[in-house]
Amino acid sequence: MSRADEIFIVNCRDILENGVWDTDRDVRPRWEDGTPAHTVKKFGIVNRYDLREEFPILTIRRTAFKSCIKELLWIWQKKSNNIHDLDSHIWDSWADGSGSIGKAYGYQLAQKYRYPEGEFDQVDRVLYDLKHNPASRRILTNLYNFADLHEMHLYPCAYSMTFNVSGNVLNGILNQRSQDMLTANNWNVVQYAVLLKMFAKVSGLEAGELVHVIADAHLYDRHIPMAEEIISRPPLPAPKFSMDGTVSDFYAFTADSFRLENYVFHPFETKIPVAI
Repeated sequence: MSRADEIFIVNCRDILENGVWDTDRDVRPRWEDGTPAHTVKKFGIVNRYDLREEFPILTIRRTAFKSCIKELLWIWQKKSNNIHDLDSHIWDSWADGSGSIGKAYGYQLAQKYRYPEGEFDQVDRVLYDLKHNPASRRILTNLYNFADLHEMHLYPCAYSMTFNVSGNVLNGILNQRSQDMLTANNWNVVQYAVLLKMFAKVSGLEAGELVHVIADAHLYDRHIPMAEEIISRPPLPAPKFSMDGTVSDFYAFTADSFRLENYVFHPFETKIPVAI
């Protein structure tokens, strides 16, 4: 059975049974009707996914695999902060009239910095170090630029990746300040599992463990009945992940470079509201 399902079910049950509510506080997020969007949360959840064993996508409900990858490429490959470059509407609520989300996500990755070896942005620095300095313990990216936070339409949730090469295996730690578990948890896990595989492939390495650290893992009040329904389902077998073996350039990957075989999942037709 899918290990990602098992982890997600344990996380959600822990939040529901042992979490702390914020109903005694004023909160920033609102539902579409203006009602405060309260949450029940657990602090400091750490999950480990071994990508050598299986691909970590949910089967107890469908995760939109291609849409995940398109957003991932928008941020990490296009390094864009404009929704007109994204074949999706998931960022529309945070974009201004020009389509910009401010100095967030892809904008931060695109900023260039000068090093003794030359000028790199954050992505190209990772690519350089994985090939030339794989023993380094300094291979990481960070989107949480305090100088630009006031110009971001949404502070980055998944804000840093730390890469570590052990032998011929590339491992990664995804740090996340906040996680809407129902709408975004597996979405982010799928994205960063693919990202780790992309970096490993073009660097001649094998993708190993993805460690996901979540500071504030929460379920919104209006999501609870849906979460309870989803985690009551039995997990199904995980699908097989494959990627285009001919690609050797990080920037040559497309959404069609990745495939899932035998991805089966429980249907879930209810529209999940998003707190803004």
